[in-house]
Amino acid sequence: MSVNDSVPPRAIVTFLTPAERQRVDALGQGSYTTVHRESFEDMMRDLRTKPVSAILVSVSRYQQHHANQVARMVREFPRVPAVALLTGNEARTTQSLLALGQQGVQTLVDARDPAGWRDLRQFVNREAATTIEAIAIRRVRADLVGANEDCLRFLDELFLAPRSLTTVRQLARRLGVVPTTFMSRFFRAGIPAPKKYLATARLVRAARLLENPGYSLTQVAFLLEYSSPQSFSRHVMHSLHCGAAEFRKAYSGETMLEHMRQRLILPFQQQLIAFVPVEVTPQWISRSTLALPSPRASVPLVSAALMGASA
Repeated sequence: MSVNDSVPPRAIVTFLTPAERQRVDALGQGSYTTVHRESFEDMMRDLRTKPVSAILVSVSRYQQHHANQVARMVREFPRVPAVALLTGNEARTTQSLLALGQQGVQTLVDARDPAGWRDLRQFVNREAATTIEAIAIRRVRADLVGANEDCLRFLDELFLAPRSLTTVRQLARRLGVVPTTFMSRFFRAGIPAPKKYLATARLVRAARLLENPGYSLTQVAFLLEYSSPQSFSRHVMHSLHCGAAEFRKAYSGETMLEHMRQRLILPFQQQLIAFVPVEVTPQWISRSTLALPSPRASVPLVSAALMGASA
């Protein structure tokens, strides 16, 4: 299973013409979902309140009075790639392209040629491989070459699970294992509790989001389903012994991922490679099967019982 096959569909927020919307929607089936907006204010609201993988701005629809809004959007969310989509030749096309470039939009997809639409799809798929979730899965799998697939599945799910998954019980159910059994296996294997892995993975995601100046600590706390900003701050203090503001300054998504590898992956490399946190067939089923008498042995027992009854 490749990392890209596991990543859920990406969400793209757009500012496009009606014709461009139809083409982008058709192109994105199975690859990404689109959220079409009529204003940059709505796009900014989406960026602050939901996961967004890319921004798509029509060169045809862009106007000079949008300049400050586009510049602000790119400045506040540098981790969300902004793409200019060119689908036609107009008198002001060159001027619009230059203006978008000056405001920080660094990627142009020229869809005047059919190959341009293919380039757009490839761009979105390529960006999916650069998310912190995809990077984390690749690096952890590289650390644990030869590990049991169940162990890799557990570690993958730390980054593939929706942000609403916040407890080990939820994670265990997602993996299809009884929560108490799941947690006890870590203890018996001498591996840190699954709660530590889940908590640290959430901080990796938080650190990547906080690389965008447009997110406040409060917004990131709610995006990651913490009960309150105070709960997020307590989590950071307990895990890293620093405040949330200091966490933002000290850690990027990748440095937090490196912290996770150094604390929870590499010191337990051999145990994790041999670890089986999830079993498809529960042990009690195997024991019950072994305890059943064979069909051949059951025949005389039935016969003896019948003989005793007739006597």
